Amino acid sequence: MEAILLEYLWVLLVLIALEGLLAADNAVVMAVMVKHLPKAQQKKALFYGLFGAFIFRFAALFMITLLVDVWQIQALGAAYLLFIAFKHIYDQRKGKEHTIEPEATKGSGFWMTVLKVEMADIAFAVDSMLAAVALAITLPHLGSMEVGGINGGQFAVMLTGGLVGLVIMRFAAHKFVKLLSDYPQLETTAFVIVGWVGVKLTVLTLGHEGVAILPHDFAHSTEWKLIFWGVLLTIVAVGAVISIKKKREQSVA
Repeated sequence: MEAILLEYLWVLLVLIALEGLLAADNAVVMAVMVKHLPKAQQKKALFYGLFGAFIFRFAALFMITLLVDVWQIQALGAAYLLFIAFKHIYDQRKGKEHTIEPEATKGSGFWMTVLKVEMADIAFAVDSMLAAVALAITLPHLGSMEVGGINGGQFAVMLTGGLVGLVIMRFAAHKFVKLLSDYPQLETTAFVIVGWVGVKLTVLTLGHEGVAILPHDFAHSTEWKLIFWGVLLTIVAVGAVISIKKKREQSVA
């Protein structure tokens, strides 16, 4: 039991860190989208955006829990996570900012801006919840309760991660934004992790009984867990080293 609880705690800590970086990126996008509005309306639009994020994240989570055992949904989720990871890296190499341009909302009225913010919320919710599901779905079952097709313990980890992401967007996003400003490479590191989580979901799909390309138990095996977490820690370590190195180079310049 202690080993299982430690594994749950570790996954939760990784999910919180990933949620923090993604939430900061999302907060920057929202700030740009409401930039053209008067100050008072900016706060209202962001409040409605936060409320929408709350609704969409929970809607996404409950929909995913109901469909998580469908291998086609797993495959689409894996493809989506891999797509946004590769797109971010490609855009960065091309010198494009990972934000919504002001022209996307410039000139829009208050409610139109709120609508566009809510549409962005849907994409953020899907990103966040798919990553949470992929990280938590191979955890050992904890207790006998189930929510949809997911064990109650696994669902609790996903739910906690989603709540933490919302708290970060509301109260601590500016700290993560500053962190990303000081160490921009961390944003790329976060999306590489998202891509690697997409690989994890791909492995889960390939081991599904309806696909059976990989052994069904491989995605839950100690061997795969060691590979997954070993690569993830390597990504974090390399990203941190590169970020610190580039920060020092900028300081010297």
